Amino acid sequence: MKKSSIALVVTGSIASLFALGLLAIGALAFVGDSQKDSDGYLSTDTHQFEAGTRALATENLDVDLDAGNWVLDTKDLGKVRLQVESRDQKPVFVGIARTNDVEDYLQGVSHTTLTDVDTSPFEAQYDDHAGNNRPVAPADSQIWVASEHGSGKQTLNWEIEDGDYSVVVMNADGSAGVDADISTGANIPFLDDIGWGAVGSGSFVLLIGIALLVAGIRRPSNPTGSVSVTSSAPAAA
Repeated sequence: MKKSSIALVVTGSIASLFALGLLAIGALAFVGDSQKDSDGYLSTDTHQFEAGTRALATENLDVDLDAGNWVLDTKDLGKVRLQVESRDQKPVFVGIARTNDVEDYLQGVSHTTLTDVDTSPFEAQYDDHAGNNRPVAPADSQIWVASEHGSGKQTLNWEIEDGDYSVVVMNADGSAGVDADISTGANIPFLDDIGWGAVGSGSFVLLIGIALLVAGIRRPSNPTGSVSVTSSAPAAA
């Protein structure tokens, strides 16, 4: 094969693979959109989370648009839903706050950080932090951007904002020994747009990739490149 043909085949193959990736993303977006509940949320199963300390907190959840602010407004990021219920019937508290504020609130307080979650099978990993201070009752603190507390299942809805945040689950009185069933959900309003955009772009790129492959693989009608010469009989004397 000529170098130009090899280049066409390689470029067409890469374009086709990229197109298949876009089509797969589009398919996943459509599947996710179809699995939303009546409130528009994609939700996890309910799982048990526990800590022998006074608070269970997540690590920093970084919501950072960076240069994407000109494309996507913060209000378009969607919503998060947390449903929390104490397993020992205690009033429970769930809140979301800036990570720096959570660190200050739990300074010197025994608490547990959720470091990782495996889904199949479910397993949560924790990191305990020692402390002797008793925190202010969480509902009395002013650090929360969203919070709920009380007996029975508590449902917290939060409109996602740009920044660094942590989720905190506690007994409402701040006592040690957190044991709760928790499920999380996300309302992502642009899944359908992602699906159509990825499928449309993937289809277009795939057509280009196929065209490049055909152009590179197709054999020329005269592969040797030689010019045929037709001899004529000498004229009769």
